[in-house]
Amino acid sequence: MPANTAPPSGKKKGRRARLIVIVLVLALVAGVGYGAYWGVSTVRASFPQTTGTIKLAGLSGSVEVRRDSYGIPQIYADTDQDLFRAQGFVQAQDRFWEMDVRRHLTAGRLSEMFGKGQVKTDTFLRTLDWRGVAQKEYDTQLSAETKKNLQAYADGVNAYLDGRDGKDISVEYAALKLTNDYKPEKWSPVDSVAWLKAMAWDLRGNMQDEIDRSLMTSRLSQKQIDELYPSYSYSRNQPIVSAGGIDPASGKYDPAAEPTSEFPGDTSGDTGTGDTTEQGQGTNPSTDVGTGDGTGTGTGTGTGLGTGTGTGTGTGTNVGYTASEATEGLASQLTALTSTLDEMPALLGPSGSGIGSNSWVVAGRYTTTDKPLLANDPHLAPQLPSLWYQMGLHCRTVSAACKYDVAGYTFSGMPGVIIGHNQNISWGFTNLGADVTDLYLEKVSGDTYLYGDKEVKFKTREETIKVAGGASRKITVRSTGHGPVVSDRDSELKKVGEKAPVGDVAPDRGDGYAVSLQWTALEPGKSMDAVFEINRAADFDQFRKGAEHFEVPSQNLIYADTKGNIGYQAPGKIPVRSKGFDGRTPAPGWDPAYKWDRYIPFDELPYEYNPKRGYIVTANQAVIDAKKYPYTLTEDWGYGARSQRIVDLIDSKIKDGGKISTEDMGSMQMDNSSQIAKLLMPYLLKADITEPSVREAQKLLEGWDYTQEADSGAAAYFNAVWRNILMLAFGDKLPKELRVKGECLNVRPANGSGPVDDNQRLVRECGQRAPDQAQPDGGDRWIQVVQNIIKDENSPWWSSPATRKDEATKTRDQLFARAMQDARWELTAKLGKDVSSWSWGRLHQLQLENQTLGTSGPGILKQMLNRGPWNLGGGEATVNATGWNAAGGYHVVWVPSMRMVVNVGDWDKSRWINLTGASGHAYSAHYTDQTDKWANGELLDWSFGDAAVKRSTTDTLTLTK
Repeated sequence: MPANTAPPSGKKKGRRARLIVIVLVLALVAGVGYGAYWGVSTVRASFPQTTGTIKLAGLSGSVEVRRDSYGIPQIYADTDQDLFRAQGFVQAQDRFWEMDVRRHLTAGRLSEMFGKGQVKTDTFLRTLDWRGVAQKEYDTQLSAETKKNLQAYADGVNAYLDGRDGKDISVEYAALKLTNDYKPEKWSPVDSVAWLKAMAWDLRGNMQDEIDRSLMTSRLSQKQIDELYPSYSYSRNQPIVSAGGIDPASGKYDPAAEPTSEFPGDTSGDTGTGDTTEQGQGTNPSTDVGTGDGTGTGTGTGTGLGTGTGTGTGTGTNVGYTASEATEGLASQLTALTSTLDEMPALLGPSGSGIGSNSWVVAGRYTTTDKPLLANDPHLAPQLPSLWYQMGLHCRTVSAACKYDVAGYTFSGMPGVIIGHNQNISWGFTNLGADVTDLYLEKVSGDTYLYGDKEVKFKTREETIKVAGGASRKITVRSTGHGPVVSDRDSELKKVGEKAPVGDVAPDRGDGYAVSLQWTALEPGKSMDAVFEINRAADFDQFRKGAEHFEVPSQNLIYADTKGNIGYQAPGKIPVRSKGFDGRTPAPGWDPAYKWDRYIPFDELPYEYNPKRGYIVTANQAVIDAKKYPYTLTEDWGYGARSQRIVDLIDSKIKDGGKISTEDMGSMQMDNSSQIAKLLMPYLLKADITEPSVREAQKLLEGWDYTQEADSGAAAYFNAVWRNILMLAFGDKLPKELRVKGECLNVRPANGSGPVDDNQRLVRECGQRAPDQAQPDGGDRWIQVVQNIIKDENSPWWSSPATRKDEATKTRDQLFARAMQDARWELTAKLGKDVSSWSWGRLHQLQLENQTLGTSGPGILKQMLNRGPWNLGGGEATVNATGWNAAGGYHVVWVPSMRMVVNVGDWDKSRWINLTGASGHAYSAHYTDQTDKWANGELLDWSFGDAAVKRSTTDTLTLTK
C-alpha cells in the first residue's frame, strides 16, 4: 500500500483538492520570493485541450482522439499520415517536456537546457554520437514509408508547438526560464530515431560486468572471480528454447532440428585457471584464454589475456601482463569510466544483474479462454512520468491507405507502438542481454594507434557544446577501427602512463593505453522499420520479417495470434568474435586476433513456434543451452531465478488438466516469493542464537512462507540478513572501485591476485561507486554464487575479520549468525526496537522523481514535481521485481515499468497498467492516477474494439484540417 495519500482522481472533487494543493505550494513559493511569478494560471497553462475541435495543419481528413477516465487516448483516422500526425500532436500535448529532454540527451545537448553541470554527460554522449548514427540511419537505412511516418509524426509535434511559449507547453519550462532563456525548437524525424539509441544503451548487455571483472583483479584471483561469475545452470533453470538447432542441410535454425554434435559451451574460448602453485590449463585448448593464479603460469595455444602473476604464454599473441601492473593503470581507467557511466543512469535507469523483464505466453489448450494469453512487464528505473505512454492507433478502415489498428505501450517522441497488439497478433519484449559491447585497450603514439604492425591515424571530429549561462566547450573526439575512444572523456582516462598493463609480448607502454568502445548500436540499422513492420504483422512469418530488422537493442520477442499460435524469436545484431576472445574482459586493441568477424545471421538465431510444452517464458535467462548452439550470445545471462519461478507457477496450474485464466496471469506477475529465502532459511532457523534480542528477530522467520508482502516483518528481517551475508562474505572483499561511495574499510593493500600478506599494515579505503550500481547487488547472480558454496561450510568466502564488537568468522554458520545479529541492529536503527512493528514496505519504498528538475532542481520544484513514497512488496530476483541493490540499501531502484495481460482474440478483455499516468503535467488528474493501482497489483480494463472504446470514452477531441 502507498505510504502517501491516494493521488487525485479526475472528478470535480479531485480537481478542487488539487487546486488547494497548488495554492498551498504557491503560498510556500511566495515566501521565498517567487509568488509573483508563479500562479495557478502558470501551473495550469500547459494542461491540454481534450474536448472540442482543434485545427491541425496537414490533415487530409478529420481525426478523433477519444480519452478514457485515465486520460489514455485512442486515435481514429483514415490515412497513415493523419494517424501519425495526430499521434505526434497528442503525445506533445501530454509529454513534450519529457520528449524535449530525451532528444537533448540523445544529442549530447543537455547543457543547453541545464547548464555546466551536464557538460561531462554531454561530452560522453557526443563521443558516442548517438544523434549522428541516427541521422545516418534516417539518411541511408530506413524505408521510404518509415520516413513518411516519422515526418508526419514530427509535423504533428510541431503543429502543437506552433505559437506556444514554453510556459504554455509545460510548467518545467516556466521554472527553467528563471535561470535560462531557453526556447523549445522544432521536432525532427531524427529526434525520434535517436531515442532507440538511448534504450539500446540502457539494455546494452555485459559492459559493466566486463569492467567489474577487470577491476576485481586488484584483490581477487582469477579462480575467485570465476566463482563470483558462475556458469549458468541449465539443469536447474530452463533456458527459453528447449529444442532445435542449426539444421546441417539448410544452415538455418530449425526449432525441430537435432544438433549434429555438442558444442563446447563457449566456443569463443574457455578460461583455464590454476592454483597458486599449479599451471592454469583451459578445457578447450585450441581457443583458450590462458590465466594463472598466484605464481602459476597462464597457458593457451590461442590468444588471450593472462591475469595471473606469472607470464602468459602461447602460440598466438597472448598478453601476459601481471596483476600488480594492471591494478593501478587499468583500474584507474575503468574506475573513471564507471564514474562517467554512473551519471547516465540518472536519466536512463540502473543496469545490473537483477534488472530485466518478464514475459510469457500460454497456448489456448491450457487457458480458460481457449486462446493464448500473453503477459509482459519490462523492468526499468522508476521515472515520473513513466517511460511508457499507453495509446491506441486505429484506422477506421484498414486498407492500403491506412494500414494500422494497433494499441499498446509507446515511447513519447516515437511514432508507432512498441509493445502491444493489433487485430491479429500480440507481442511482448524482454531484454535478451546479448554481449554487443567490447572495450579495447589501444596503444597510442601521438595521433596514431597501433593495429597489427602498423600505426594508424585516429579519425577525429570537433564538437562544440553550448552551455546555458556559460561559455561553449570544444572537444575533439577520436575513433579507432573499433569505435570511439571513451577514455578521452575524463582526466583520469586520458593516459594510463607508467602503470599501464603491459607484458613482454605486449607493445611498449609509451604514453599508455586508451580505451575504445565497439558497440552494435553505433552502426546504422533498421530498428525503426521493425516497429512499423511488427505493428502491421498478421502472422508469425510477417512478425519474424519485422523482427529481422529489430537489430538494436537485442530483445526476446514473444508472440501469439488469433489462430491460436504462439512463438518466440531472438533477434538482434550480435557479433561473432574471433577465436580466443570471449568478450568478458577488455581486449588488446592492437591485436587483430581480437576483432569482430561478423554478425550471427538472422536465420541462424533461435526461435520457437508452437512448442510441445504449450508455453514460452522469457525473463532474461539463457536463450538456449550453449552445448546445443554454435554461437556465443553472451556469457552473462540472468541466472534464471525469475524465469524458473514463472515456469513452476505455470506447471502447477496446468497439471492434472488445470487451466490458466486472465486473472491467473495477473496474479503471477505479482508473485513475490523469495528464491534465496527458500535456500537460506533452513540454515538461519537452526542457527544457535543466544542473544535475546536477536533470537526475538529470528522467531519472525519461523513459519514464514517466503512471500515478501509490504506488511511482512519476516520479509524485512530476512532481506536485512541477506544483505549482511552478502556484505560480510563478498562485499568487504571487493576492491574499493565496486563498493558504495563513502563507505570505508581498513584493509591490507592489494598484492597481485594472491592473498594479502598478514604483515602488511592496514590502510583505509573508501568505496567509489554510486549506491545503485555497487556490488554485491544481491541479484540472481549472487543467488547462484551462494547456492554453489552453501554446502561447503568452510569455504574461504565465509571468513570475515574481527571488529571491535564482533569476533572473526571462519565458517558458514558463524558468518550467518553474525549477519543475523548485524541485521537486528540495523533494523533497530531503521525501524525501531519492537520487531512486531517491522514491515518490509517501510524499508522498501518507491519514490517517483521527475528525471530532471525533480532530482536536481530547488526543493520547492521537487515538492511540485515528485510523488511518493509508496511502501512496496516484492523484491530482488522475484517475479514482482521491485529491485533493490543490497550494497546500497533497501529503496526501490527498478520496477515493473508497466504490466499487461493480453487476452488474444477477445481483445477487450485484456488488462493493462502503467507505473504513473498518461500525463507529464504536474497536478494533472492523470499525473500519477495509475500508481496506487499499480502498487496494489491491479490492472485496468483495456478497450480496443470501437464499441468498447466508445463505452469507456469520457473526452473526445476532433482534429480537423
